[in-house]
Amino acid sequence: MEAWGWPAVFYSNGVAGVLWIIGYFIFGADSPQKSKMISQAERTYIQESLGHVGEQKVMPTPWRAIWTSLPFISLIIAHCGQNWGFWTLVTEIPSYMSNVLGVDIKSNGVLSALPYIAIYLMSYPLGFLSDYILKKKWLSLTATRKLSNSIGHWGPAVMLIGLAHVPSNNLVLAVVLLTCSIGINAGHYTGYLLVHVDMAPRFAGALMGITNCISNIISLVAPLVAGMLLNDEKDARDWRKVFYVSSGVYVACNLVYVCAGSSERQPWNDPTSLSDGDGDDKEKEKASEVEKVV
Repeated sequence: MEAWGWPAVFYSNGVAGVLWIIGYFIFGADSPQKSKMISQAERTYIQESLGHVGEQKVMPTPWRAIWTSLPFISLIIAHCGQNWGFWTLVTEIPSYMSNVLGVDIKSNGVLSALPYIAIYLMSYPLGFLSDYILKKKWLSLTATRKLSNSIGHWGPAVMLIGLAHVPSNNLVLAVVLLTCSIGINAGHYTGYLLVHVDMAPRFAGALMGITNCISNIISLVAPLVAGMLLNDEKDARDWRKVFYVSSGVYVACNLVYVCAGSSERQPWNDPTSLSDGDGDDKEKEKASEVEKVV
């Protein structure tokens, strides 16, 4: 922005998006069976882990069972909590650094990027830790996912409470806490995000579509709430309210997930259980045929 003006931000993002789409069309595939970029061993591994050995079958989605599943509802809430905290920080960090910490626009860009570099770097050790715990069988799959998600949600909650009380003239401490709050949020990558596949690998796409749709509505609401709380963007006390609310949402949403979430394979993932009234008789007959194939 300093060198080329504010439109450069949008042009560069637009070009990056176009390049990504071109790469996706060239190298992407909608299933392991159609991918030309992986070996046969990897293809078989993915298919076996998802229960998709052979030709992938399209199953009728058990919508009623999904929407009445308490573990899935807790998954929606966990995703909403993640988006509230994350997108509040994404949209408000530059404003906070400029108005409260007095950072100029060039330094603001560098300092605002630090938390996202941190979450990229932290995803590696936290991912390794999650796999190591499962490999050693120290915790069950459900407990491991909950531990990871608690690190990713309750960790930032603690950091944000600390940030709320940092003096406005202490730039270093504020940046450290902001960086840590987003960096440790990487725990959610091996937390609730993987539970979609854990619960029902056959319908993981549908589950992610639902939770992502609802949580993205929260992504719109969170910055609006922050704006309502900020009567004066230069007043650190108003920012304290924003950080308190985000911290509270992180704690409450993860608490629901810890109490009600599960990574156990759900009964409705199995086509033999698709007899709960979802769909008409033709869908049930199709499910029965699929069962015979499986």
